[in-house]
This record gives sequence, structure tokens and C-alpha cells, in this order.
Amino acid sequence: MADENFDSSGNVTADELRLLIERAERLEEEKKGISDDIKDVFAEAKARGYDPKAIRKIMQIRKKKREEYQEEEAILEVYMKALGMI
Repeated sequence: MADENFDSSGNVTADELRLLIERAERLEEEKKGISDDIKDVFAEAKARGYDPKAIRKIMQIRKKKREEYQEEEAILEVYMKALGMI
């Protein structure tokens, strides 16, 4: 640990440590809330007749650059042809 994390007697700075832990705990709670919200969206999509797996796949694709996705698809097609899957 760096020296700035200790007081003059060599003890951990309790206030700073407590604040960091509390901040991390708040963020974990926020993350849980967001995760629950996302689950609700997928449940709503499923209730409306959409396929949540397909929606997740589309989200995954949308994160990529077009060229990156096209390259992955081309490689996948080559491999699937080699295995007689298409």
C-alpha cells in the first residue's frame, strides 16, 4: 500500500477507507437496481412475443463495428461450411 493510506502512527486511515467502502456499496446497489430494470425490460419483451435471446444477440452485434461483425460472420460461415452445417 502507498504511504498516504496510513496515518502518522502507521494505522490505516479509517475515514478514507470507510468512505471508499460505502461508495462501492452504493454503486453495487445501483448496479443491482439497473440489473433488475434490464430483467424487467426483457420480461416485457417476452410478454409481448419477442425473443429475449434474439434481442440480446442484436444488442451484442450493435456494440461492434460493422467491419468487425462482418469479419466474424464470414469466419463463422467458413467454419460452418467446413463442418457441413450449411
